[in-house]
Amino acid sequence: MSEEILEPDLPIIDPHHHLWDLRPLVPAFPEPRHDFIEAIAGAAYYTFDELLADTTTGHNIIGTVFMECGAFYDAGRDDAMKSVGEVEFVNGVAAQGASGLYGDFRPCAGIVGHADLTLGDKVKPVIEALIAAGNGRFRGIRHASAWDADPEVLGPPFHAPEGLYHSDVFRAGFAAYADFGLTFDAWLLEPQLGDVIDLAKAFPEQQIILDHCGTPLNIASYRGQLHENFDRWRRSIHSLAECQNVTVKLGGLAMAFCGMPEEGPAKGLGSDHLAALWRPYIETCIESFGPDRAMFESNYPVDRWGASYPVLWNAFKRLAQGHSPDEKRALFAGTAARVYGIENLLA
Repeated sequence: MSEEILEPDLPIIDPHHHLWDLRPLVPAFPEPRHDFIEAIAGAAYYTFDELLADTTTGHNIIGTVFMECGAFYDAGRDDAMKSVGEVEFVNGVAAQGASGLYGDFRPCAGIVGHADLTLGDKVKPVIEALIAAGNGRFRGIRHASAWDADPEVLGPPFHAPEGLYHSDVFRAGFAAYADFGLTFDAWLLEPQLGDVIDLAKAFPEQQIILDHCGTPLNIASYRGQLHENFDRWRRSIHSLAECQNVTVKLGGLAMAFCGMPEEGPAKGLGSDHLAALWRPYIETCIESFGPDRAMFESNYPVDRWGASYPVLWNAFKRLAQGHSPDEKRALFAGTAARVYGIENLLA
């Protein structure tokens, strides 16, 4: 769907996207799951050229933050250090953008990698290697804990153990990681939000970013239950917002997990329709956290399931129409710049 770009001059930092090549991996999954993998991923191949094509469709995307996704791991390193390869790759993409050949756009100005916090104190050398690989761009890690008793909710690519954020072994690693003063992105599902609330209270000095509005579910055994589970989700968001060390990412709702819309991928719904679907979640998050602790995210290419890149950001701009210019600057760029330490993009 083609739409006129709303507020085309508004600066945007996209604080959450991926880069990957899943094509060699898809045959490893059973045949009935191929469509599922494609739907969850949004695109099997997505690197610099694809990101550049999306971010130059009319909105004023001035920079981005890369989010770990298990891509381009270094097969030559031991298991703990393999994830350093992903940061090395992404730093190369950032350097390509920083060449100036593509204008003022700065992709991957911040890089969020992965380290296994169940290593406990042994995670420290991994973090040091990630910092070195980022060449000044590394900002933190994500260690996802998404889990559900229904295996159809997440599918075969996701295998976090139940209750990961509560476990003693994880918290030992989290305590070691906290010494570095870096960010921590948390991805888990709506029924698990109590886990990240407990984690945030246990480590009040650690900056935690909740991904995807807490991932409300409208898939598999949760299909059709968004309305009945909304109040539970809202109570969790209010409780989490009381933790001043937590920031929320406003997006991810176009994922197949969330089913807003249920039909995908990319069925051509307009930004007005998408804004209406997402409004209860986005408005609750902004009201709870405030614009200075909330940031819009594309979650691309995963959210291609429900919206093209320009339509996605148009929907966000419709949802922000009632906010002041200063609040919009925070929601679309300022909060991301501050949290991820890339304020230079706004200079």
